Amino acid sequence: MASTASTASTVFTASAAAGGKAPAEGWHGPPQADPLAALRAPDDPPWDVYLTGTVFLDIVFTGLDSAPVRGTESWARGMGSSPGGVANMATALARLGLRTSLAAAFGDDHYGDYCRDALETGEGIDLSLSRTVPGWHSPVTVSMAYEGERTMVSHGHEPPPEEPAAPPSPATAVKRRPQGADLPPCPPRARAAVASLTPGRSAPWIAQAAAKGARVFGDVGWDDTGAWDLAALTDLRHCEAFLPNAEEAMRYTRTDCPRAAAHALTEHVPVAVVTLGAEGAYAVDRRTGESAEVPAIAVEALDPTGAGDVFVAGFVTGSLAGWPLADRLAFAGLTAALSVQEFGGSLSAPGWSEIAAWWREVHSAPGQDPAALRRYAFLADLVTEEPVRPWPLRRAVPTIGFRRPA
Repeated sequence: MASTASTASTVFTASAAAGGKAPAEGWHGPPQADPLAALRAPDDPPWDVYLTGTVFLDIVFTGLDSAPVRGTESWARGMGSSPGGVANMATALARLGLRTSLAAAFGDDHYGDYCRDALETGEGIDLSLSRTVPGWHSPVTVSMAYEGERTMVSHGHEPPPEEPAAPPSPATAVKRRPQGADLPPCPPRARAAVASLTPGRSAPWIAQAAAKGARVFGDVGWDDTGAWDLAALTDLRHCEAFLPNAEEAMRYTRTDCPRAAAHALTEHVPVAVVTLGAEGAYAVDRRTGESAEVPAIAVEALDPTGAGDVFVAGFVTGSLAGWPLADRLAFAGLTAALSVQEFGGSLSAPGWSEIAAWWREVHSAPGQDPAALRRYAFLADLVTEEPVRPWPLRRAVPTIGFRRPA
């Protein structure tokens, strides 16, 4: 069995946010890099990734000295607003160069207009399967980030039953990507699909997507029932990969070690990826017998909102591109590390320009750990050595809908 193992965080001399740029609006062009360019053929599916779920408006407060205290007023040093929920994953995928199709309901309000414009016009995400629901207001989440963690408060009402999304229950609010039980009725042909699995609930679109050849990547939220029964995740049988965190993996497998949990999960799904927080991630591929462990990149987090979604997007990208398991883990961890140093969930996701800038800076800085550099050496074949034109990524803004100058 091939294995790459480490348990400590990787620390680089350069900041993980080396490629970060100032907020910029109005980007309408294609992504700067296509990781699947060498694999594309005329008869390919029209989309690289399909996903469905609820779009929230996220309002994020950062720079809090501590958790809010009952009966007091807390002031945050930073604030940002951006599309959230399933938009976190969709944006992360699109910014990595994947052709992304999203089916979601949008509120018939200014928040909904902002989210739709940010995703469709700003990120190039296909929303042809999405719709605006008349008279329905956008779900909203307020997230407060402090001490590397976050606390969230969400509000939303269920849209009409025929719409392709519904607000989550408290048990699944942390993931916030519920899957419609019977929507969309006919998912498009895509290379891959990302699905959030719900215990005791099957989403027929997942089986349909898999039957059309999509590689399904599944994650899961906290099981509020306390059963932690893998048999209740009926759609897991359609998944190529399952990406729970360490606590979820151990509870589902009744193990006391996340690495043992990953191996146990491969009895149910070909690839198991268990995120280990500050220790990084561990993965096992049953088909090849390969296992890999990659440490996390030590960074100072501004806002962890959406980092898990960015990790999944990075792993999906590497999987579709056919990279080795350890490279997929390293890339997923890098993209997540870059994302936590920006405001907001969806609009904190990095693009290839930022990844290239990070690689050039850490590679050129003196005193780097050669072993750490070798772990990310695969990036040398993916990014240009020439200076990259800054990609004007949209970033979270404090206020929705600034008035246009007269």
